[in-house]
Amino acid sequence: MWTRFAFLAALVAIPASFAWAASIGPVRVQVVDERGVPVRDAVVELNAAGGRAGRITFPWRMAMAQRNEQFAPGTLVVARGSTVAFPNLDKVRHSIYSFSKPARFEIDLYGRDQTRTHTFPIAGAVALGCNIHDEMRGYIRVVDTPFAGKTDANGYVTLANVPSGSAKLTVWHPRLRGPGGEMSKQISASGNHKVAVRLR
Repeated sequence: MWTRFAFLAALVAIPASFAWAASIGPVRVQVVDERGVPVRDAVVELNAAGGRAGRITFPWRMAMAQRNEQFAPGTLVVARGSTVAFPNLDKVRHSIYSFSKPARFEIDLYGRDQTRTHTFPIAGAVALGCNIHDEMRGYIRVVDTPFAGKTDANGYVTLANVPSGSAKLTVWHPRLRGPGGEMSKQISASGNHKVAVRLR
């Protein structure tokens, strides 16, 4: 009797699992400015109902190098709680500091082929500088969602495996006119979306 019950329960469960599989998919977002020009390196985040639980991981390295007296990449997206490596690939020494509310810290001078690390436990935008080279600027966007990424040269980012339904879309960029350099709106988490932002 129990075997038959388990078999029937499994049959009932199959359509539900198929329905769940069909309810996730990619969401493609393009970010443009007031003139319709694509915005590169804007961070797009989706907070969707039914998002995956557990540890958030991204396919790119949790690292921001110092190369040619610049931070590379200039903008890095990391999950809250991530430890980021800062390898120095220059011939000169660098330091790193941030006065941003989510991460106030300072890393003392270190030389070529040396690496320092820092952990980011609070979500938000972190602006980085170097005490020796004032022109160096880098940004780390610490997120609480697995559905996040950075726009390419054409202003596009594709977020994979997003559950369908209503979702909060947030766009962040260091030049965006808005509190904290970000803007948010509710969207339907499916298909393609175009978001216009105002830049400084």
